[in-house]
Amino acid sequence: MKIILHTNDLPSSVKFNNSVAIDTETMGLNHSRDRLCLVQLSSGNGICHLVQIKNNLTKSKNLIRLLKNKKILKIFHYARFDVGILKHTFNINIENIYCTKISSKLTRTFTDRHGYKDLCKDLLNKQISKTEQTTDWGSKKLTVAQQKYAATDVLYLHKIKDKLDKILIRENRVSLAHACFDFIKTRTDLDLSGWSDQDIFKH
Repeated sequence: MKIILHTNDLPSSVKFNNSVAIDTETMGLNHSRDRLCLVQLSSGNGICHLVQIKNNLTKSKNLIRLLKNKKILKIFHYARFDVGILKHTFNINIENIYCTKISSKLTRTFTDRHGYKDLCKDLLNKQISKTEQTTDWGSKKLTVAQQKYAATDVLYLHKIKDKLDKILIRENRVSLAHACFDFIKTRTDLDLSGWSDQDIFKH
């Protein structure tokens, strides 16, 4: 794994063609209160680009352009949170989304273990550590351990997607999965508008 750290934006020389795995680190789990600190990106080639968001969001032009590119598939794990914080921070809509957590819940109905760590272990036989998850992501300088943790969170998303796609096809749930992915845009709109804890479909 190769980790490249950037400040506020991706260099214009960094290109993603068909798909990009994306994750975020924040100061907390409240979109309107807790700021975005880090965006992790990988094309699945073992190289991870970390974009540390420090101050001026207008400097993130290349990152925003990538996020808004409808032709590039964005692969998340628990897209609802990441898309929400990116939408809130940059005031953008993100389309062409794939969520490995949703795919896992639609395919691996024999278990309630759908975390990224679980998928790495169950699908790829990879053991990963989550010990840095609750560290201070807002610090000016990220530790080597933080960088490695953050990079690992996107390192295997492409491979996990490939495994889950095969089960989606086998179980005839591809259309259902894509309908759920399309709904993430609306689900995050509901979250950011104050309906994050309410099930509007409930009787």
